[in-house]
Amino acid sequence: MTTRPTNLYLIRHGEAYSNVEPVIGGMRGDRGLTERGTAQVRALGRRLSTGEIAADVLYASTLPRARQTAEAVAEALGLPIQWDDELHELRPGDADGMHLDEARARFAGMNVFLKEYFTPIAPGGESWASFQFRASAALERLIVRHTGETIVAVCHGGIIEVSFLYLLALGPHVRGRNAFHVQNTAITHWRQIAARDGRQEWQLITHNDCWHLREME
Repeated sequence: MTTRPTNLYLIRHGEAYSNVEPVIGGMRGDRGLTERGTAQVRALGRRLSTGEIAADVLYASTLPRARQTAEAVAEALGLPIQWDDELHELRPGDADGMHLDEARARFAGMNVFLKEYFTPIAPGGESWASFQFRASAALERLIVRHTGETIVAVCHGGIIEVSFLYLLALGPHVRGRNAFHVQNTAITHWRQIAARDGRQEWQLITHNDCWHLREME
């Protein structure tokens, strides 16, 4: 078994139109980054270009807001991007691209998916439980594939929230009572080490690390 730690860095995309407009941003509704989001990503790129994270591999969601963020991260890290659809945010199905009020009026799941964990958010969409399963499987795949390496994944707030549930072995009901809020372009760093008693132990090193945005205040 490798003695090198596994480092997993999860980076949320910059501010997107779907963060500031009441439109549901799946693949249809995602209009990419706002002007502020683009500035956030530039600040993130400047930070990463210093060599702070010695990454071995870079993965990214294929949603437009994550793609735009990942392109800047790739340039800063000097790594190619491995695109991964399984790093998508919770998939909204038929609600994708709709105004939030219209979606809530048409689809009952919009109002209960954090109470009824197996109820899809809309027809063709995911429930919180199915999203947690999909995101957990995606994270596990990256970890197993790159054990002993430093992994960077540009993704979404939901994926980062699931990382807490997955690595702490918590069920979907936890999200109904607790939220692990994630700032745009913030870095969450998990590290797995071999403990003295032989266990493989996950440690949370940082969460919501976005000091690179101080210049924008």
